[in-house]
Amino acid sequence: MNKDGWCDCFVVLERKRKRSKERDIGRERETKRESDMALPCSSIMTRSVWSYNLESEFELIRSVIALYPFISMDTEFPGVVFQSHPAFRQPQNNYAVMKANVDGMHLIQVGLTLSDSHGNLPTFGTSNRFIWEFNFCEFDVTRHPHAPHSIALLQRQGIDFDKNRKYGVSIVRFAELMMLSGLLCNNNIQWIVFHSAYDFGYMVKILSQRFFYMQPFLPPNLYDFLQLVKFFFGYRVYDVKHLIRFCPNLHGGLDRVSEYLGLDNSARKSHHAGSDSLVTLHVFNKIKTLYFNTEMDLPKHAGVVYDLGMP
Repeated sequence: MNKDGWCDCFVVLERKRKRSKERDIGRERETKRESDMALPCSSIMTRSVWSYNLESEFELIRSVIALYPFISMDTEFPGVVFQSHPAFRQPQNNYAVMKANVDGMHLIQVGLTLSDSHGNLPTFGTSNRFIWEFNFCEFDVTRHPHAPHSIALLQRQGIDFDKNRKYGVSIVRFAELMMLSGLLCNNNIQWIVFHSAYDFGYMVKILSQRFFYMQPFLPPNLYDFLQLVKFFFGYRVYDVKHLIRFCPNLHGGLDRVSEYLGLDNSARKSHHAGSDSLVTLHVFNKIKTLYFNTEMDLPKHAGVVYDLGMP
C-alpha cells in the first residue's frame, strides 16, 4: 500500500475512534471501586466470548474503558513450528522467525483484563470482578499447521477445539469491534503484556488485514511491524518480560515470576488467555510497587517489545 493509501486508512480509523468515544460520553459510571487485589480469586469471573455474545461483550467493554484504561493482554496460539537458531538471536532474526510462525497459523484465544490505576477490575454493579476471554473459530486442528505438544497442552487445560470451530468468534468481526470499542489508537490506554512478540504479531496480522486490506501476513521487516504496533496500541506499552530485566532475582516465564513474587494463583486456569492476562496484570502491579518507585522509572521502558526492541 502506498503512503497516500495508508494515510487515508489512518484518517478513517481515527474518525471511527472519535465516533466511538462520543457514544461513550454520558454512560453511567460505576460507583463500587473496591480493590480486587486483596480479594480471593473466586470473585474474579471470566467472561467467555463466542460468536453469539461478541457484540454485547464489546458493548460492556466500551462502557467502562474510560474508567479502566490499564489493559493487560495474552493470546493462545498453536505453538511454534519454526525455531530460531541460538546463534542468531538479534531482533531482526527473532522477527523473521516470529513472522514465519504467525503468517502460517491461526489465533486461538485472546484474553483481556481491564483495570484502573489501583488494580480494580470492572464489577458492573455485582460482587464479582470480570475479565474477558475471546475464542476464535478459524483454527482447525485437523488441517492447519501447529505444534502437537502445544495443542496437547491446551487440550489438557480444557480448550475444546471443536467448540471453537462451531461457536467461536470470526477474526474479521473481532478486528472491527476492537477498533470501534476504543481499545485501539487511544493514547489514554496503557497496554500490559508478557513476552509479547507473538501477542502483537497475531494482533497486528488480523488488524492490518482488516483495516489496511493487506494480505494475512506480517510486514517483511521489523521496523514496519513495530510502527504498526505503535499505531494500533500506542506508546504506552509495557512488556513485563522486558521490565523484569531490571528487577533483581526475577527471571523466567510468567508462572515462575508470579510464584517468586508470592502471588496467589491457586484458582488460575493456566494456558487460558483470560486467566494469563490477569496474572500478567498482577505481576506488573507488583513489580511496579517493588522496583519502579519514581515517576520516571517506568515510562522510560515504554514501547519495548521483548526480543524485538522498540520503534
